[in-house]
Amino acid sequence: MDQVTKLASERAVVVFTSSRCSMCHSVTSLLTNLGVNAAVYELDKEQRGREMERELARRLGRGPPVVPAVFIGGKLVGGTNRVMALHLASELVPMLKNAGALWL
Repeated sequence: MDQVTKLASERAVVVFTSSRCSMCHSVTSLLTNLGVNAAVYELDKEQRGREMERELARRLGRGPPVVPAVFIGGKLVGGTNRVMALHLASELVPMLKNAGALWL
């Protein structure tokens, strides 16, 4: 099992970020403000960060930057645009509830 899959399955919400990424901060702030206690992995500070970045790029079908990469319920949801679109369409909160990340 690769490192990304292992980490993504350990919590209801997992976000792969970079410490220097403003959009990563926006996504993690949104999730925190919704009441989600996401696991956040800053790839630029992780020992196997480059390896995880390559795996995320493969899954997303694009090259760097691949962050933020958000997993909900162990499934890759996508990045900033996808998370914000789900939120604006009122689909993010139900998705988070179904994954056990919210108890509203």
